[in-house]
Amino acid sequence: MKKITTVLSLILIVALVGISCKDKATSKIVADNVESATDRDEAQKQLPIMSFEKSEHDFGTITQGAAQETVFKFTNTGNAPLIITSASSSCGCTIPEYPKNTPIAPGDSGELKVKFNGSGQNQVTKTVTVIANTEKGTELLKIKAFVNPKGAAPAGPVK
Repeated sequence: MKKITTVLSLILIVALVGISCKDKATSKIVADNVESATDRDEAQKQLPIMSFEKSEHDFGTITQGAAQETVFKFTNTGNAPLIITSASSSCGCTIPEYPKNTPIAPGDSGELKVKFNGSGQNQVTKTVTVIANTEKGTELLKIKAFVNPKGAAPAGPVK
């Protein structure tokens, strides 16, 4: 009796599976959904490109504690709006200012200002990491200087 019940249950399951898979999967595709998915995929291929005029700035020889400032100019050379979500420096002595969460249209330009308080001694190199909606996701900028101690005779590389 138990065998008959098991066999009948198995036959019923096979029959249900056969009936439920009877419809072709292609008949369930909605043409409008395919078109909107294609448009969505094409839009995702359009990305901004952040092109900097320079990616490194050398302040030369400076005196310790002498505040410095430079501007990194960039252009969106891509085909979608550029959005900078953050910019951070490798230490607290360097402060980036940027157009946060402000869309920059393709072809438009912007500026990222970097302030350095002149701390450290001898050859100093600092980095600023820019996070944006580009394909790479991050851009790296560098500033450097030769910092002489206050009151010391000028030293360092000659420019």
